[in-house]
Amino acid sequence: MKAVIAEKPSTAREIAVLLGATEKKVGYLAGNGYFVTWALGHLVGLGLPEDYGVRGFEKSSLPIIPDPFLLTVRKQKIETGYSADAGALKQLEVIKHVIGLSDLIIVATDAGREGELIFRYIYEYLECGKPFVRLWISSLTEKAIRKGLENLKPGSELDGLYLAAQARSRADWLVGINASQALSLAQGAGVYSLGRVQTPTLALVCLRYLENKAFTVEPYWQLQLTHSKDYTLFTSISEKRWDNKRQATEALRAIERNAATAWASSVETKKSTEQPPLLFDLTGLQKQASTDLSLSANETLNIAQSLYEKQFITYPRTGSRNITEDLWEEIPRLIKALGQLENFKAAISALKLGRLNKRIVSEAGVTDHHGLLPTERIPSALTAKEASVYNLIAGRLLEAVSEPCIKEITRINLQVLHFDFTAAGSRIIESGWRGVKALFFDSGEPAQELPDIRRGDELKIKQSAVVEKATCPPAFYTEAGLLSAMEHAGNSIENVQDRKTLQNIGLGTSATRAAVIETMFDRKYIQRHGKSLIPTEKGLMVYGLVKDKKIADVAMTAQWETELRKIENKEADAAAFQKQMEQYAASITKELLETSVPQNTAPNLCCPKCRASRMIVSDTAVKCPDKECRWIQFRNVCGVQISHADIEILLRTGKTPLLKGMKSRSGKSFDAYIVLNGKAETSFEFAKK
Repeated sequence: MKAVIAEKPSTAREIAVLLGATEKKVGYLAGNGYFVTWALGHLVGLGLPEDYGVRGFEKSSLPIIPDPFLLTVRKQKIETGYSADAGALKQLEVIKHVIGLSDLIIVATDAGREGELIFRYIYEYLECGKPFVRLWISSLTEKAIRKGLENLKPGSELDGLYLAAQARSRADWLVGINASQALSLAQGAGVYSLGRVQTPTLALVCLRYLENKAFTVEPYWQLQLTHSKDYTLFTSISEKRWDNKRQATEALRAIERNAATAWASSVETKKSTEQPPLLFDLTGLQKQASTDLSLSANETLNIAQSLYEKQFITYPRTGSRNITEDLWEEIPRLIKALGQLENFKAAISALKLGRLNKRIVSEAGVTDHHGLLPTERIPSALTAKEASVYNLIAGRLLEAVSEPCIKEITRINLQVLHFDFTAAGSRIIESGWRGVKALFFDSGEPAQELPDIRRGDELKIKQSAVVEKATCPPAFYTEAGLLSAMEHAGNSIENVQDRKTLQNIGLGTSATRAAVIETMFDRKYIQRHGKSLIPTEKGLMVYGLVKDKKIADVAMTAQWETELRKIENKEADAAAFQKQMEQYAASITKELLETSVPQNTAPNLCCPKCRASRMIVSDTAVKCPDKECRWIQFRNVCGVQISHADIEILLRTGKTPLLKGMKSRSGKSFDAYIVLNGKAETSFEFAKK
């Protein structure tokens, strides 16, 4: 008998059908010599501090360095702490039962770092010694599953992947638990979360926000001319920028009085070959979906996972953008299958099917899984968001196998009186992949096309104007921009040698970046402002405390990702990496415990009740430190975070400014003031309509 352990019930059912295991049991399927069960995600994980006898936050307990690390059943938070998840306990018993009845285990959890960890932690927790083999597939189609079952890998072949996953898991525990407790103890009020990847990512958001706010926008003026030649209108812009509008206007008047034409002093034309993009990896898909569809990284991941489980796309948690040579022969069939969809017919007909571009083929460019592809199973009924994400993935395949786009780029230098102007334009010679893309996606604003102009030509000036412009501050990160910054974090490192070493090394992996961003939302460290991501007061405060500390070091975190890759490839020792992380955890714990955090973040505010004590303001509440008084006002009121300024106004005047966008228990939005009465009790005063 053989036990198959999948990651989710839906995957287990697909495999069970192919194996002939159709008899339904409680928590598994049976038949034809197989038991097929599932893990329901992370059933087993690393124990919490309380599992090592550490309860609450105590300075004397830090740093917490488990030896050995303990595995426990997944836990859920209750009022008094944590307790084992009943559903996880039940499913673990099922897995233990079917393994006990079997001679061999077939591991069918998702074929990636986390999928490997899910099984290995269960295997270790159950103290299992049965042999196991690995089902390694990139698609859940019947064809892919059958091929995977015919080519099962020895379990030992994935030992490097497991060791990397285990090392990542332990490193995150050591850094997250110790740093979070150390900062919370140093702060003295509230609970704060720090993390190995989360904190340097927060640093990216906060630094960009502060750079934007510190930037002084300075206006400037340029002259813009409109020209005509061969019945074609085009514009040029002055190279000179004026800091004073009056001076720019005087220059314009001089031109209007003394010049009717511009002289072409030089013309430079060159051809540009723009190669088609590679396939999407997960991060690339998330960036495109954020830009084009306004989907969060987490939404995109969930939608892609749903499409994968419905067998419409290949495995989404991939960090590769290429395919291997043996997969190339399937590409024409995939394109032919896409021809069943009306919105792709025109784009497919424009392809040269006999001469598809093989740029996506690269053995070295494929790690665990190849780039994202649609499967031959074509969807007929998807939700609007699923259809949009599917179209991105399928459309990218058609773009990727198209010919390059060849453009002619022209730059013209013009002279009017003693002023220099430039005109730039481009002309598409062969549209290639951009022409294919334009058939199913908006290709954006076309570039200016220029008439045939040669050096020495005189060009009529049809119109002239002064245009006002301004220097631009660094833009706030969008989710797409933050994903890109995380992906290429190593490229931004100032030290040249480190930058070369860590080039194209990022924070986290394609599979984990969305979760890191969501964690920062959950911790109330960042918030959305339109498409922009900006830090909250709490996020800025945490950044202010740790920005110069090791835990916020982008270079160090990127270096760890390099080490994890080496462990996966059996080029580095996992035990040595863990020892390094233990030393690092001890170092940052000491560093954070010594952090000086002022408790009185609002100056000279007296308690409105006892009138004696100065108030303590934390990210969660403003309270009186007197144990007899105990006056407190929580800062999050009906979903709205009260700012420091509003707290100060409340305590000085007895009434906040109008707070907008609060939510009642029924979910209705309302605006109101918070007011203090004579007994220092707070209540709402609603805005007059």
